[in-house]
Amino acid sequence: MIEVENLSKIYGATPAIQDVTFNVEPGEILGFLGPNGAGKTTTMRILAGYLPASSGTARIAGYDVHEDLMAVRRRIGYLPETPPLYPDMSVEGFLHFVARLKGVPGRDRKSQVNSAMERCNLTEKRKVLIHKLSKGFRQRVGIAQAIVHDPPAIILDEPTVGLDPRQIIEVRNLIKSLAGSHTIILSTHILPEVSMTCSRVAIINRGRLVATNSPENLVAQLAGGSGYELEIDGDVEAVQQMLLVLPGVRFVESIPSQELPPNRRLIRVVSDPGTEPARDIAAVLVGAGVALYEMRRTRASLEDVFIELTTQEKVVVDIDTDETDGNGTSATSPAEAAVIVANEQSRGAE
Repeated sequence: MIEVENLSKIYGATPAIQDVTFNVEPGEILGFLGPNGAGKTTTMRILAGYLPASSGTARIAGYDVHEDLMAVRRRIGYLPETPPLYPDMSVEGFLHFVARLKGVPGRDRKSQVNSAMERCNLTEKRKVLIHKLSKGFRQRVGIAQAIVHDPPAIILDEPTVGLDPRQIIEVRNLIKSLAGSHTIILSTHILPEVSMTCSRVAIINRGRLVATNSPENLVAQLAGGSGYELEIDGDVEAVQQMLLVLPGVRFVESIPSQELPPNRRLIRVVSDPGTEPARDIAAVLVGAGVALYEMRRTRASLEDVFIELTTQEKVVVDIDTDETDGNGTSATSPAEAAVIVANEQSRGAE
């Protein structure tokens, strides 16, 4: 439904995005993640036709954004970070106005507006002036204007920014309800939103795409792995030597803690993906006479992945497929393809 290939935008000598490539399948919700200034909004504006690309191509529903802009605009709904609302209009009046602008035929306009209000839970607010609505309801009106013409693709840029926790949950559930009948790109830097809403994630950093995969696969392949935190009474270096020889144990480190008694230490054991060495860890420590006060399971999160990928110069291929990484390197296995440390200067010269 949405195809982006080698998309770049350069302001003078400063690249905002470089060689961004990803696809979004019909009915899918793609979370587009990145730190502030990473290039998320620039990419969204190019896809929506509000900003021309310097190079590369973007297609929505088979239409090129540059060559068939009006055809693309009829097939997308766009919610920028600040919803484009007229505060002195009523909710219903505004949506009728937007439906006319977007070319909804007169015979279908009323039903389309009513459908958008129902899906966004705005029916009871239809006669209310927009400036009298809470921020959460204004955000709903923003989403309603994006779907009033029933587009196959929807682009949402930071749709929950500034909302309180309850409003975030309501808007999140609304977005999830749109999946299947619409293809959605959700641009955000709020990680829980992605984990709870999106089936796949694309992470952009410094203008370059560094990862695309499902949240679960990214966590399994890229984060420091799952593991355990242990509270012990013993020599940390000796414990490290004992545990590092165990199958499935990747590394062992001491964690500084001022909350423990002076004679106790907190250590973290990171295990390889797919392994569960807990029984062996406990058996070795008890057998060696090390006092084990507590042992608890820890799991990597999408936040761990995000921090890892946006603080290191890495390029990660889509490990769902056996594609190349753009430099011609074959992703022959998940282990080989998970992370490719790229030389930024050499990539920029390509």
